[in-house]
Amino acid sequence: MRILVTGGNGLLGSNLINFLLKDKKNKVFVLDKNQRKNNKNLIFLRKNFTDFNQVKLVLKKYKIKVIFHLGAQTQVLKALQNPYDTLITNVVGTLNFLEAIRIVNKKILFIYSSSDKAYGEAAKLGYKENTVLGGTFPYDVSKSSSDLICQSYSKTYNLKVGIIRCANIFGPNDKNLKRIIPETIFSILKKKKLIIRSNGKTIRNYIFVDDVCNAYIKLMNFMKKSNSICNIFNIGSNITLNPIQLANIIYKICNTKPNIEIKNNSKQEINFQKLNYKKAISKLNWKPKTTVKKGLEVTVNWYKDNFNKLSKN
Repeated sequence: MRILVTGGNGLLGSNLINFLLKDKKNKVFVLDKNQRKNNKNLIFLRKNFTDFNQVKLVLKKYKIKVIFHLGAQTQVLKALQNPYDTLITNVVGTLNFLEAIRIVNKKILFIYSSSDKAYGEAAKLGYKENTVLGGTFPYDVSKSSSDLICQSYSKTYNLKVGIIRCANIFGPNDKNLKRIIPETIFSILKKKKLIIRSNGKTIRNYIFVDDVCNAYIKLMNFMKKSNSICNIFNIGSNITLNPIQLANIIYKICNTKPNIEIKNNSKQEINFQKLNYKKAISKLNWKPKTTVKKGLEVTVNWYKDNFNKLSKN
């Protein structure tokens, strides 16, 4: 398969590429501003997916059959500070792929990385795939809007679209050191105080990146065989924690006394999020396998091994 991945240097993208390359028949093309070394099955393209003509050219020139659109501005606080650029990147970028597929080749499989944030505030029982999308804040709205645009193109133009609404992903190679897990680990390694910029009580669903990659592969294989055009799945876990609980687990793994300060600089955040992922268990034969302790141990060890390199960036 000739597969295109956007955001290939990010946490999810870099790990998904490794999963895809396990099948020697796959040729993976990556759209990202940062490049890794090419090999015969992995080719990096310095293209911008907010440019429609560049997107269309890539689909034509490289005869792409599957697209994993993971590239996005993913930071909630950054979206609050710069909503315009966030909406251009996340919404227009997604629209460009759908429109290019409509024009170039309607048989291309398009898999979009949505988010639990697309739902807005959750009921205590958690979101189901038929829960109405209701993002309020800029990042959440960018995901709600893109998700709905994907559904619209799929149902209006008969495109085969997959949508994964995922919980908060963690694991090796997350270079965004402002996320709670990398920031906690780095504060420990640097022997500094961890500053939590929320009230410390916001509940989030967390999932290890390998489990998410497995879900994306299973969705791709499902879409190859299924006649269904619009396939939406929640991908979550039983790991539901607030930032303080999560940080304390990391401190324990590192055998370090907690050193946390709550600053609560951001009041514009969803309070509670939890995903119901029974549909993925039933339809995709998928379920999360990694415990929070095991996933965090692997993640901590990766940051220890890469501490010096990341500290220079």
